[in-house]
Amino acid sequence: MDQHLVLHRALSAQELSYQKQMSRGTEVEIMKAELEERGFTLKTPGFGDYVDNRESWSPIIDFLDDQHENFMRQEQQPHRSDKVDMRVHACLYFIAPNGHSMKPLDIETMKRLGTRVNLIPVIAKADTMTPHDIAAFKENVRKVIAAQGIKVYVPPVEVDDEASAEHSQALMAAMPFSIIGSTEDVTTSDGRVVKGRQYRWGVAEVDNEEHCDFRKLRSLLLRVHMLDLVSTTEETHYEAYRQTQMETRKFGEPKVKKLDNPKFKEEEELLRKRFTEQVKLEEARFRQWEQHLIAERDRLNKDLENAHSAIKQLEAEVDALNSYQRSQGTVGRR
Repeated sequence: MDQHLVLHRALSAQELSYQKQMSRGTEVEIMKAELEERGFTLKTPGFGDYVDNRESWSPIIDFLDDQHENFMRQEQQPHRSDKVDMRVHACLYFIAPNGHSMKPLDIETMKRLGTRVNLIPVIAKADTMTPHDIAAFKENVRKVIAAQGIKVYVPPVEVDDEASAEHSQALMAAMPFSIIGSTEDVTTSDGRVVKGRQYRWGVAEVDNEEHCDFRKLRSLLLRVHMLDLVSTTEETHYEAYRQTQMETRKFGEPKVKKLDNPKFKEEEELLRKRFTEQVKLEEARFRQWEQHLIAERDRLNKDLENAHSAIKQLEAEVDALNSYQRSQGTVGRR
């Protein structure tokens, strides 16, 4: 395999609304890809961070489709000896170890990924759960995957090779793989230096199958089923994409962009209409509020005028009383 691509979730701490996502232009800008040649990794920071996560899987789906599209266009050229295959051959979907089950966002995203790429579910941070909790969580995830019809990668079983068949069955039994990630060297109680995480109670070893499934996952990706991942991409996912595009497009015709798709134009018109109606409602409410303020201002002005009139009347009465008292004082002195 020239390269394999690992997609994973890198959660950050942003909270933006769905409207802000849509206003940013293309959803691809939400996904900041980090690509490393020869076994590169595509990270998706910001995935699932928003308050409203509708369509948050679009950048990943668009990326997968774009790789199929680029490869198909290369196959349509007269000279095809220098084809560059950037198709995704493996997608590791990291599931948060919440101890219960998968989130609705995970279910919806995995449904869409499973039809486009070899989807391999992985439970992240397995060292945060007990072995009993991991086993129960795995069973819950498997039930959800079966109930929701999510397509995950299933390694082939070679019936003629008993050892290979047992290995493939062991891999399927371990799925979703529970993983402990660490690049640090730590020393165990018996003096061994291993990759893992140091805790007060001991060491969680990356390569220890009693602690996590890292070795099984590595065997699946790089040692035993690497070629099958590539061939499955070619024969299943790419062919499905190519067939769909050939049925809906003429030869050499460019792919319909998302913004040019009639479906999205209809949605855009609906959103524009809804926005216009909302603006009209806000304007009507503003005018009503403005009229209320004007009426309140007039009432206060009238009350102020009445108060001024009452003050002037009181001042006149005070002046009259003072004049009367002075006149009475003058008569008395006479």
